[in-house]
Amino acid sequence: WLPRSHNSFIVSFELKSSKMVSPCDVPCGVITGDNVTKLLKHAKDNGYAIPAFNCTSSSSANAVMEAAAVNNSPVMIQASNGGGQFMAGKSIKDKNACAAGSVALALHVRAMAPYYGVPVIMHSDHCAKKLLPWFDAMLDADAAYFHQYGEPLFSSHMLDLSEEPDEENIAICVQYFKKMAPMKIWLEMEIGITGGEEDGVNNEDIDPEKLYTSPEQVYSVYEALSPVGDMFSIAAAFGNVHGVYKPGNVSLSPEKLVKHQEYAKEKLSSKDDKPIFLVMHGGSGSTDEEIQTAVDAGVVKMNVDTDTQWAYWDGCRAFVAENNDYLQGQIGNPKGADAPNKKYYDPRVWIRKAEESMAARCGVAMTKLGSKDTFPVKKPESGSLPIYGFKPVSHNPLKDAVDGAKNLVSGFLGKDNCN
Repeated sequence: WLPRSHNSFIVSFELKSSKMVSPCDVPCGVITGDNVTKLLKHAKDNGYAIPAFNCTSSSSANAVMEAAAVNNSPVMIQASNGGGQFMAGKSIKDKNACAAGSVALALHVRAMAPYYGVPVIMHSDHCAKKLLPWFDAMLDADAAYFHQYGEPLFSSHMLDLSEEPDEENIAICVQYFKKMAPMKIWLEMEIGITGGEEDGVNNEDIDPEKLYTSPEQVYSVYEALSPVGDMFSIAAAFGNVHGVYKPGNVSLSPEKLVKHQEYAKEKLSSKDDKPIFLVMHGGSGSTDEEIQTAVDAGVVKMNVDTDTQWAYWDGCRAFVAENNDYLQGQIGNPKGADAPNKKYYDPRVWIRKAEESMAARCGVAMTKLGSKDTFPVKKPESGSLPIYGFKPVSHNPLKDAVDGAKNLVSGFLGKDNCN
């Protein structure tokens, strides 16, 4: 095996019963490049969205992959800046800690994803302008991994420069997309602002008008990025708010996404009714119909964070509540003053309960978004995978030098056609 290749919503909705679809022809494990494009197009064409879960540890990442395997679903795992810091260790104060932790999470997912038998897109979440050094460091890791293994470490990255003027937002995205395109890394960008607070970016007091993106704004992104490549998606705001809200308490207008697609279709004279890949952030408070409309309009990815954070804790909370008398000391419980409690306080016991609860919640999202049963799990035969599955590609120094020069010129020109 070779290594391959906001954020929350209360999922109280039911998607329409969808017809059976043929599975997407992509490999298991972390996928990159053309396989990412193929999978996201399969989602858009077949009317489902892939849930993207923020993970902050190997435990939460395993819970997500477990859910994907149980539900026969492709999945996305996201590393945020704060999540990367947590993965590295909160006591680490190095300026590169967030990037190092994000890379560590990606390496863990790459090592373990093949065992779960489903395709996984390894993604980095919101990156505001002030966090660009984090983004740069991850791209450096991608380039090093690409040189050694022939593909990037991450499948995709997100730039969230929505706080900046549109012109600056788009220009910086183009600049970075030119660096990413030669490695075939998917770019997700945001235009228009998602309300609420997420990973240190606070838009709780934003002008409500800025929570709705226009078709012209979305198309201006398409016009700027498409000459560089086609591996990009757009998070267009339609009243989304990060955080926890009851359905009906947030004024969403997912029909605006339909207008974005119609506008782009007309401008491009396209036969495709949904020429743009859209993603959704901050879906908390969404109704059944609003989520369905968003998916029908070409949303192929939806972020999930707050709900799975709660689910992880809730599994632990329920265990503690049920076994409280066995968790008051190392020794001594209702069975006797000298009875040991190790089987209760062992982290492998209560953390597992947290994982089981989170996995169940992830499964709910997969069912609701329609990704369940779109990719029959292909778990490998026991013992068939190499323990260390990272096999470097063989290199020819002269060819490497020529390819390096091509990539530099390609990135400079913004094209991947330098021959």
